[in-house]
Amino acid sequence: MNCIRTAAVTAAAVGLTIASFTSATAAAPVAPKFLSASQLPASISPWHADPVQQGLPDSGSVCTEGIAPKASSRYRDFRTELDTGARQTTTVASSEARAKALAAKLRTAIEGCLERLKEQNPGLEGEAFYHGKVNVEEGAHVYSIDTSHPEVGSTDIGLYSVGRDGRTVTVLEWGQMGELDGAPLEGFKKTAQVSVAKLY
Repeated sequence: MNCIRTAAVTAAAVGLTIASFTSATAAAPVAPKFLSASQLPASISPWHADPVQQGLPDSGSVCTEGIAPKASSRYRDFRTELDTGARQTTTVASSEARAKALAAKLRTAIEGCLERLKEQNPGLEGEAFYHGKVNVEEGAHVYSIDTSHPEVGSTDIGLYSVGRDGRTVTVLEWGQMGELDGAPLEGFKKTAQVSVAKLY
């Protein structure tokens, strides 16, 4: 009788442990996915993707540095053999309202980025444009910043998107030497759409 009762208690305890483990596993948050190198806009030379890193990069993004919280962010850098690079940064906020506020703050930072760059670099010239909203989840907003420094003789073009899916915000940055008319804007819009759609 005692053996039967002990076996029953043991079985119940094991069942409870398994149930607790299953519940904990089910409750574990799913980390958002990142773009792969093949999903970047077409380039003359192949894209290479670095591993996804925790936090924020030491060399911050020019337009959005210091805005996203480091503890809840991850990023991935992409590069080609030419002077073309890209970065995706993803932040998971504690609530959808905070994610919405973060996305708005990032968009404002990009919209004012050219003026800040001009203040920091006397002689810098440029144009900034908003290229509209890509229809995916809560949307992805696309921007371009075209800069030149006549004294140095350099021209650079940067494309940016800020997208959101629920509590998750992702920022995509792409840059190379050249001007807007030589940038893959339509390809970047498609990549921006994928960057949000692929998160979950």
